[in-house]
Amino acid sequence: MKVFVIAEAGINHNGELKLAKKLVDAAKDAGADCIKFQTFISKNLTTKNASKAEYQKQTKSEESQYDMLKRYELSFDEFSELSRYCQDKNIEFLSTAFDFESIEFLKSLDMKRWKIPSGEITNLPYLIKIAKLNKPVILSTGMSTMDEIKKAVSVLRENGTGEITVLHCTTEYPAPFSDVNLKAMLTIKKELGVKVGYSDHTKGIEASIAAVALGASVIEKHLTLDKNMEGPDHKSSLEPNEMKAMIRALRNIELALGDGIKKPSESEKKNICVARKSIVAKRYIQKGEIFTEENLTVKRPGNGISPMQWFEVLGRRAVRDFQEDELIEL
Repeated sequence: MKVFVIAEAGINHNGELKLAKKLVDAAKDAGADCIKFQTFISKNLTTKNASKAEYQKQTKSEESQYDMLKRYELSFDEFSELSRYCQDKNIEFLSTAFDFESIEFLKSLDMKRWKIPSGEITNLPYLIKIAKLNKPVILSTGMSTMDEIKKAVSVLRENGTGEITVLHCTTEYPAPFSDVNLKAMLTIKKELGVKVGYSDHTKGIEASIAAVALGASVIEKHLTLDKNMEGPDHKSSLEPNEMKAMIRALRNIELALGDGIKKPSESEKKNICVARKSIVAKRYIQKGEIFTEENLTVKRPGNGISPMQWFEVLGRRAVRDFQEDELIEL
């Protein structure tokens, strides 16, 4: 199973189209399947006096959430250009809409799938609007209970969404490993019967690697060009070389997971004879002598009679003379 890797650019373009295109280039070079942005009109997303999250206050703590988002807002025309740029670079464009006007705009870009962010999981009108688009949906579940996830999935299914992938997520930047709870991803899969994945807000790549080993079909990870840039998400993002290393590791894990059938692999078959043992003469044995524990032993190589037939050989008579260490024949 090939894992679908989303490089989450989010607002790490800092409101600059030129920087957004550089993020597209970095995601493509790293081997990501998709790059995702965030499309919003600030006045439709938040009130002007809404406070920022604690991690967002690390940059310009005195400003409101509205003022911060306004600085990172790209226009619809810029997103149209960004979508075309992704098409030219042969990487899937995806953007999360945070308001109805942005949904209507993104419809015009004919995205292959839609991504619902964690904050909208209890937004019933929003869920219905997305569901009626009849496209595959990826649903993030940060801050959510199982009951809230079940209700959101039901709404999506009842209103037209056929293919749903649910991403386990911890909405904190960076998320502490003690709060990651990757096993919850397995609970979601079992209880809802959906494909699952992981939206990773931790530092480093370990959690994403573990998620794939547990069965994640989608990995979403923030990407930045420089963790030292000003902005709320840069510090918990991967730089291009780190993103490339993570994706390389994920692809290796895909291969390593295999098909689940226990059998000798092609690469190890040649070592069976070398590593296993056969029944051999412990000393010189004359023709007609009875095989006993005193004149037989087991040693490498393994291309003779298997020691699993030990008791079938004991008590038989030698059909010929055997020298010490010679493989026994019946």
